[in-house]
Amino acid sequence: MATLFDPPPSKLATRLAELRERGVWIGTSSWKYEGWLGQIYTAERYNTRGKFSMKKFEETCLEEYAETFPIVCGDFSFYQFPSADYWRKLFSGSPNSLRFAFKVPEDITVKVFPTHARYGRRAGLENENFLNAGIFQRLFLEPLQLYGDRAAVFIFEFGTFSRKSFAEAEVFIEALDKFLAALPAGHRYSVEIRNPEYLDRPYFDCLRSHNVAHAFNAWSRMPALETQIAIPGAFTADFTVTRALLRHGRMYEKAVEAFAPYSRTQDPNPEARQAMKSLIARAETTKQPAYIFVNNRLEGNAPNTIEAIID
Repeated sequence: MATLFDPPPSKLATRLAELRERGVWIGTSSWKYEGWLGQIYTAERYNTRGKFSMKKFEETCLEEYAETFPIVCGDFSFYQFPSADYWRKLFSGSPNSLRFAFKVPEDITVKVFPTHARYGRRAGLENENFLNAGIFQRLFLEPLQLYGDRAAVFIFEFGTFSRKSFAEAEVFIEALDKFLAALPAGHRYSVEIRNPEYLDRPYFDCLRSHNVAHAFNAWSRMPALETQIAIPGAFTADFTVTRALLRHGRMYEKAVEAFAPYSRTQDPNPEARQAMKSLIARAETTKQPAYIFVNNRLEGNAPNTIEAIID
């Protein structure tokens, strides 16, 4: 509840709230960025014994995030099945008005575990739980039932598949179709792929048959957003999902190196901005919800990018 001592909402917060009322939900990818202090976050709010506490900031800044943004994409869940205690702390640390999009754990979407140290003994091995709808429901979806509609969208992010994993797109699409058919109804699901050659009618038809949204994604090896939204049949559900992650051709590591700590815009991307404006306009015309998430690594500072597309 607001008090006489609360500061008035920012121009950005007011505009995002107006768009939310029209079914356009705009937020960022994750939220724990020290570079946003003085922009989204108030440094003094996280002082302990007169000094800024990074621990306090990371544990509690979601509440202040929600004073500006109506939704956030939880990238953290891609790397694990969060515990019941983690979910409780996450939802209790933010107002009920804040909605989430969650990336589904890679234990469901990785065909072969990468040869990376963090995968331990699983590195390089086939994933026995790939596209396992039962595991997804039991370990991820069911624990979230306690929190009602605060989980607005579930995103299945698939990394780039090699020819060894799927010799043809049709083989993946057949497996995806069976998986989507087995998912519990009543939720918004979105699929994000990293194989540009899959962006064709069979893939889109598969998603459309299940009312699952193709996640328009700006990523290093994918066609630019404006190219994706122009593909016939690319709008596959009665809602849209967009993740503006990287400029085409720029690798993730290079973006981190160039842009951290994400305190300012460093590489404006007018084409991506215009594509997101077009998606907002489409949502308002069709009266279908749109969920748009902007990453710091697109231009250097996600809040500035969002201001630019809605101003």
